[in-house]
Amino acid sequence: MDKRSKIALYIIGAVIVFMMIAEITKPKALNWQDSFSAADKIPLGCYILFNELETFSTDDVLVSKNTIYEYLKREEFSEPKSLIFINDHINFGQEESKSLLNFVENGNTVFISSTYFYGNVMDTLNVSVQRQYTNIYRKEGDSKFTSPSLQSNNKTFKEVIENSFFESVDTLKTTILGTLTTKNNDDIVETHANFIKVEYGENNGQFILHTTPFAFTNYHLLNDKEDYAATVLSYLPKQQIIWDNNYKSGRKVITSPLRFILSNTALKWAFYISMFGLILFVIFRGKRTQRIIPVIKKLDNATVDFTRTVGELYYQHGDFTNIIEKKIQYFLEFIRTNYYLETYQFNTTFIDKLAAKSSNSKEDTKALVDYLVFLKSKTYHTEQELIELNKKIEHFKRT
Repeated sequence: MDKRSKIALYIIGAVIVFMMIAEITKPKALNWQDSFSAADKIPLGCYILFNELETFSTDDVLVSKNTIYEYLKREEFSEPKSLIFINDHINFGQEESKSLLNFVENGNTVFISSTYFYGNVMDTLNVSVQRQYTNIYRKEGDSKFTSPSLQSNNKTFKEVIENSFFESVDTLKTTILGTLTTKNNDDIVETHANFIKVEYGENNGQFILHTTPFAFTNYHLLNDKEDYAATVLSYLPKQQIIWDNNYKSGRKVITSPLRFILSNTALKWAFYISMFGLILFVIFRGKRTQRIIPVIKKLDNATVDFTRTVGELYYQHGDFTNIIEKKIQYFLEFIRTNYYLETYQFNTTFIDKLAAKSSNSKEDTKALVDYLVFLKSKTYHTEQELIELNKKIEHFKRT
């Protein structure tokens, strides 16, 4: 590689490294996706709130990671608890609603803050929610408490908010704790309830419902702006809190096929047994299998190639006499080596012994010997004589 090519490669490599460093070190864009998860530190996560919940709890905060039906079915409580749901939308099915109602009927408290929630629980409580769809995230709204002593903790949400309110409530069992004041599209000021308490059952159980979940996100709790959210949570009884981390828009869900396998007991054990069997197979198979023996290529018979080359060289020069002499010498050496006969005299005794040992007839043997004597007596030979000698020798050896 020449010097110019090397310089070009160095420049390209430097540019790639610079681009990688710039990509790694550049500021990451803020994630404004709805989350409400306790683990998320993004603006719309609930990391700050979750870590401050012990202020409102008499003991360590419990966490529910499954559906509320599964969680309440598995757990038993001897003391009243407060169960907190915070998300942009919440919908409880029939079994979940039944579990929640039984939970509250036993004297516990359920706090729900959501822009829109529906299901059997809301139907049982005779509560319906209306969502304000105009200018989402930009409609300014004043969230106020009905208690005169809490007016200093009112808050005006000007951004990063969705406004919704209670369209209808059961006035016999519902206490309005806070309101939302906004302007509609005609700039008419409207005030509706957005924070209520609904008593349920005979054991002082209650639902505390709130329609501004964004007030509890990291964005609205930073920089000493937590007064409104803290005041809302102060309505919870002083008892242990259960934090729901399942009904969340930002809930971490593993969608791999392995998750389905491991969630089923039969499939899980089948998977484990298969993996264990595969490991055993690899271990024992690896010990018992002999390593591959490399194929060694046979050495080429260079003697044959050499002989052929030399023969072609003699033939191309037309030196038939030299070739005939060497063929006679090789043939006589063949007789001495294979038949153990002396070749200095070509008499009748020699011909008889050679015919007997080679299984040739006396006539053919005598003809070959006579031809050898004839050729040895000449000083110049032709191509036809060489061909004839070769035929006779080949015929003699094949017999």
